Amino acid sequence: ADGAGAPSVQGPSLQGPGTELLVCLFCPESVSLQQKDVLLKHLLLEHKLVIADVKLIADLSKYMLYWKGRFLEQPVTDFCSVIKTNSTGPVEKQEDYFLLCDVLPEDRILRERLQQKRLEEVLEQQQVERDDGSFHRLCMFCSEEFAGNRSSLLNHMAREHSFSIGLPDNIVYCNQFLDTLQRKLDNLQCLYCEKTFRDKTTLKDHMRKKAHRRINASNHEYDRFYVINYLVKRSFISSEEATHDWSDWQAHPVSAVCLFCEHQSETMEQIYTHMKEAHGFDLHKLRTELNLRFYQQVKLVNFIRRQIHQSRCYGCQEKFDSRDAVLRHIAAEGHMMKLPDVSTWNQPQYYFPTYENDALLCTLSDSDEEESDETNHGEDVPVIAEDISNLRALKQSSVLNQLLKNRGSCS
Repeated sequence: ADGAGAPSVQGPSLQGPGTELLVCLFCPESVSLQQKDVLLKHLLLEHKLVIADVKLIADLSKYMLYWKGRFLEQPVTDFCSVIKTNSTGPVEKQEDYFLLCDVLPEDRILRERLQQKRLEEVLEQQQVERDDGSFHRLCMFCSEEFAGNRSSLLNHMAREHSFSIGLPDNIVYCNQFLDTLQRKLDNLQCLYCEKTFRDKTTLKDHMRKKAHRRINASNHEYDRFYVINYLVKRSFISSEEATHDWSDWQAHPVSAVCLFCEHQSETMEQIYTHMKEAHGFDLHKLRTELNLRFYQQVKLVNFIRRQIHQSRCYGCQEKFDSRDAVLRHIAAEGHMMKLPDVSTWNQPQYYFPTYENDALLCTLSDSDEEESDETNHGEDVPVIAEDISNLRALKQSSVLNQLLKNRGSCS
């Protein structure tokens, strides 16, 4: 195995996720990437070979092609660990299985280089999409037409339909991502729970009532559309390092949308800083000056959202013909920090958000007084963001043992 030198990963440029063909390492059998489990089962049952940590291989197609060539040059035993089953039983019932893993330096180097090459391709593709001015697509919820840059559509869906798939700069293969979501809707499938409904009206009612106008972070079908997955999925990290690298990863972040424009941020500090610097609106200052409790902040945010949505100045209640017109008025008249009497907005109706799943509400915290030792337990209830999930370290388990166990139970 040492005579092969550094593995070469040259090949055609990446055409997008899911387009590769997987070949068997020993015979002419081949399948599409979506059917990789079929090929892995074939390798186990027909050729008694298992590939370790398949999910961590950045480009499985090129990985398989590389090892197919190497197995033509040298015996499989030169590369793989040999596992003998039923070693204490009769010789005629013993079988040799082969494990291909990154314990072998050649395999480890190959995985590292495939990861680096895939990352370079993804970052290049992301930059192309950022600079692309030919983007043209209809909103999947209201059929409004968008042209120019993808961010205009993504920001529109987040602002007008409370449907956020994350910040535009965190997404790659955006058109394929939107195609995937559109197919689900066309098939009358809920984007979150993925149940199928009899007609579009029933589906829309379900997604609205169940607050399912979002994607499911546990659905790994979407992983390939987020750049962060290409940054952290390295085949050569130890399990201890994996725990550190993955423990605080947020699969599909929920982005908080500014009260006054399409800007999105993923943290409280970022969205508050943006509204203060770009619009002169300081929610922290209002919270402190008015000594707003958590639910008062909720009602204030919902009140402002609703007024802006209705093209009405929340400070003086003057009505305008458009959202842009009311925002120009607010800026020109200095009404950004002007609030009406508290009785106007501190009403029960403003407990309910103007937009479904308004992530800005999840960034709110109680007043500075409560953060001190003098905590008031009156009406405060902890609020947990729905779409945030921490990805745990990949489970360390023996694929070979599990598959052998399943096979044994069937025989």
